[in-house]
Amino acid sequence: MNPETPIRILIVDDDEEDFFITSEYIKNIQGRQFTIDWCYKYQDALDNICSGKYDIYFIDYYLGQKTGLDLMKEAVHKNTCEQPMILLTGMGNHRIDMEAMEAGAFDYLIKLELNTEKLERCIRYSLERASSLKILRANERKFKSIFEQSRDAVFLTNERFEFTDSNHITSGLFGYGREELLRMNLADFVLNKQEFAALQEQIVASGIVEDREMEFLSPRGARVYGLISVSREKDENDMVYIQGIIHDITNLKNSEKATLQLEKLGAANRLVRALAHEVRNPLNNINLSIEQLTQEVTTDNAQLYLDIIRRNGKRINDLISQLLNSSNLKVEYLLEKKPLQEIVDDSIITVMDRIILKKVNWKVVYPDHPAYIMADASKLKIAFTNIIINAIEAMKEESGQLDISITSVNGHHTVSIKDNGSGISKENLPHLFEPYFTFKRNGLGLGLATTLNIIQFHKGSIDVQTNNDNGSSFTLKFDKA
Repeated sequence: MNPETPIRILIVDDDEEDFFITSEYIKNIQGRQFTIDWCYKYQDALDNICSGKYDIYFIDYYLGQKTGLDLMKEAVHKNTCEQPMILLTGMGNHRIDMEAMEAGAFDYLIKLELNTEKLERCIRYSLERASSLKILRANERKFKSIFEQSRDAVFLTNERFEFTDSNHITSGLFGYGREELLRMNLADFVLNKQEFAALQEQIVASGIVEDREMEFLSPRGARVYGLISVSREKDENDMVYIQGIIHDITNLKNSEKATLQLEKLGAANRLVRALAHEVRNPLNNINLSIEQLTQEVTTDNAQLYLDIIRRNGKRINDLISQLLNSSNLKVEYLLEKKPLQEIVDDSIITVMDRIILKKVNWKVVYPDHPAYIMADASKLKIAFTNIIINAIEAMKEESGQLDISITSVNGHHTVSIKDNGSGISKENLPHLFEPYFTFKRNGLGLGLATTLNIIQFHKGSIDVQTNNDNGSSFTLKFDKA
């Protein structure tokens, strides 16, 4: 406050003589100017305090039917007063002193002990403290705004990582409301418990963890990838707490995964076309030679060998054609508005013999409304069929469980195909959609590579979650039509 600006003081007292005495003491303070007003009615005093037009308020304890404590409590309850309030009373009383501090009073003065020196010190200390509190409240509002409006998940926990506060992004990330989160632990959402234990050890050792990538599990079973930063802090009571931020990088990870898959497919497809060209040239010469020899050879044994060469030459040619078709990204697609339920049903019918022969239990869950997408139904049927066949072959006879569901959320339709088979090892998972990579003894490793091509042409995405003990789950997401 500028020393040349008069300090505006309101004295609330139903005794006019006490007002004059108090105001005279204040006027005798050297080095500052004062504007002093008097108010003796409770409601008028409350209105003045709530208006905030004075810098400091001196309030008498006795105000008719109500007290100065009542006035302070009501003003604080309205949450509009940031200026210091000083309680005045006729005699010392420890109980009233304590109640005054609890009610929000900055100081407590006994009228019989008032003098210029005490009032000067009281005014100076109260205004300095009020200025500091004003800055603290402004900072509190600023940081609360940052806390609430952050696009990252911001949260507080105790030492055991039990939530004590969180913003709405945290609720959205984990799928629980704030009140529900306060009854939960961060460990409940971390997929890899060993990684979480390592995070706890680092917090104890160094007090801070920065940008550690972790996987979290949402209530719907979807995996969320995040960069988590946490630090160990102490509050004003020397109690330890943890503050943390999680930056959601799920979309980035999925984009990186899709880009990597495309790069692998592109490299493999180029290799296939080059090999096909190099193999077909000598193969054509072999076939021409066979035709020539067929006319010249007359013995049955020679014809038998020529037939073997001809059949295997044809098989090689068919394999090359199959390889080229799997790598051809320019296959014609006829996109129409189709319900996913219909395409999935057709795919199940195609593999029904396998389901029956292996005695697999199966279940489908569809939404009540048609889940329309823009699709080439025949091509998409191939993609679904490849995934379902792999699921059936991964399960044991009579104990297999195949679950297929369609859900619709936020402009997308999602197809989930789950099995309880042998799962896929962590070592093999990154190679799952690579051409010619297969677990099958006589397989070519083209089924899932073709599936990925089809899904990506439909501008969809595919994600795989697997566990060696609990089978695999393929999640395919498409834009709504």
